[in-house]
Amino acid sequence: MAALVQGVRGALAISSCLLRATLPRATLVGLQQKGIHTNLCGVTPSAALLTSRNESKVAAQRWMASNPGVKPTVVEIKDRVLRVCKEFDKVHAEKLTLETHFLNDLGLDSLDHVEIIMAMEDEFGFEIPDGDAERLLRPADIVRYVADKEDIYE
Repeated sequence: MAALVQGVRGALAISSCLLRATLPRATLVGLQQKGIHTNLCGVTPSAALLTSRNESKVAAQRWMASNPGVKPTVVEIKDRVLRVCKEFDKVHAEKLTLETHFLNDLGLDSLDHVEIIMAMEDEFGFEIPDGDAERLLRPADIVRYVADKEDIYE
């Protein structure tokens, strides 16, 4: 009986991973924001099945990026960068300032740095090239980069 249960659990985990790969990212983020908890692959199987039936009703939407055509201020960019950094699970919010170095002060490794850069890409809605990402080692660097990208000058 235990082997049967493990087999079913394994099949559900595989199917949820496949569904995660096929569902739009906005659908998955919408599920998380509606309080549907996810497993290690990203979606509970029942939630993914319910959503895939109604997939045509879910509009693709970026949940965190700013409105197109509206330029944020430097203060808004600073707040958003710090908020995203504080939401990262390996960052201690009390140690974080604009001048905190991700690797030296917070003890993050290069993979954590890449994950923070990816979170910033999601937040601001544009891709940061790898060459530029390597130089963004402090929240202040990210703020300056986003402000330059958005043509915002202090």
